[in-house]
Amino acid sequence: MWSIEIYIVGFVIVLVTQLITIYRWRNPKCNGKLPPGSLGFPFIGECLELIFPAHSYDVHPFIKKRLQRYGPLFRTNIAGRNVVVSADQEFNNFIFQQEDKSVVRWYLDSFGKLLKQSGEVTSNGLSLHKHMRNTVLTSFGIESINRNLLSLFEELVRRTLHSWSTQDHIDAEYATIAMFGEFGGDLLCSYDAETSKELIDKYVNATSAVMSFPFNIPGTTYHKSLKNKEKVMEMLREAVNARLASPRDDKNDLISKMIKDINIVDFVRPEYIAQRLFALLFTMFQTLPLLLVFGLKFISENPAVVGELIAEHDEIIAKRKNSDSSVTWEEYKSMTFTLQVVNETLRLGNTVPGFMRKVVKDIKIRGYTIPAGWGIMACQSALHLDPNIYKDPLKFDPSRWKDATPEFISKNLKPFGGGIKQCAGADFSRATLCIFLHVFVTKYRWSIVKGGDIVQNPIMHLKKGFIISVSERSD
Repeated sequence: MWSIEIYIVGFVIVLVTQLITIYRWRNPKCNGKLPPGSLGFPFIGECLELIFPAHSYDVHPFIKKRLQRYGPLFRTNIAGRNVVVSADQEFNNFIFQQEDKSVVRWYLDSFGKLLKQSGEVTSNGLSLHKHMRNTVLTSFGIESINRNLLSLFEELVRRTLHSWSTQDHIDAEYATIAMFGEFGGDLLCSYDAETSKELIDKYVNATSAVMSFPFNIPGTTYHKSLKNKEKVMEMLREAVNARLASPRDDKNDLISKMIKDINIVDFVRPEYIAQRLFALLFTMFQTLPLLLVFGLKFISENPAVVGELIAEHDEIIAKRKNSDSSVTWEEYKSMTFTLQVVNETLRLGNTVPGFMRKVVKDIKIRGYTIPAGWGIMACQSALHLDPNIYKDPLKFDPSRWKDATPEFISKNLKPFGGGIKQCAGADFSRATLCIFLHVFVTKYRWSIVKGGDIVQNPIMHLKKGFIISVSERSD
């Protein structure tokens, strides 16, 4: 039998080890002074408070409380990752300009591992994100929107809304995912509607754990999501390999454009293409549908806004020779009030609390040091809801953009990031929202059946969907 001394020694060793772990956790290495804040508990940090549901458009209570206590810059730890949260917009603008220099794009483990996103810079100096951005711009940039995306999306919206009007009611949250999913499946992979629906169902299951703990243990949500992700990846790999085996000159989808880079860009390989397609689908299947549903919710709760939208779009149609013709580029650019509605939707619909970056070289700011290896969350929701910039910031008021200058918009509205490397799909996002609203208010009427309750944990979404009844316009 072991003597009592051995038990005592073992207990002391365990105790000392735990104390060392706690000390190191609370006192991370830093060549300077860290921003104020707390790192919470070892391994889990302060994420339990961050994922606690909040039922408001306002800045998440986790962030708001710390901004009030520490100021616009504070440190925290989220699921074991040290992060500095910044509501200092001057510093955030600096961070956006420092991409691939002092910082790289970064995501929390559950999200980053699921989407396999990286800020890696290759030997020829071309970052993976820069390559992907350039590729996306060729398919979803202003030239493509003008050339064919407006008409293609409008055609899909017409079919979709007609289908909605034949049903007693629809859940707009899932129905918009299906619509954008069909559009994305076609543009990215030339999938037909049936294959796109299969992809949507698998993808929604695969991305259900974007803010869960990244514990890859059987039975956990994260483990199930990784399994579902593999099913999606199998579909995408099959699409890439099929196109490699039988090139199609008549296909102008994103797969074809990326395959052309295989012999030009060193890191473009079939697996890379499949992974990038998976990441892009997140925008099509998650971000854009959610923004559109927020827009529908906001205008549905503001009849005066609906009336002004109807007036603007009826006037556009009245000026046409053929009232049923497709929206032209000039008509799209004339949707002044609609763009104000879109801007206000983007301001209030902060689907995520901030944009993540990873520090690769120590950064000095306001007397503090952010060490290499730490994350930075540039908190755009604090900017969008700042009462010093926006009067009554929680109110949906498109008229606040009526006299806004391009400089004001560029400085104070950042739903797609900032600097020259903001999201490549920014123009596409605005255009799709405008086109949907054009068809919706000129040809249909609708009413809320139930749902529409906002929840943040910390991703903003609708708690029980958004159920609406749609009918053809009779006046």
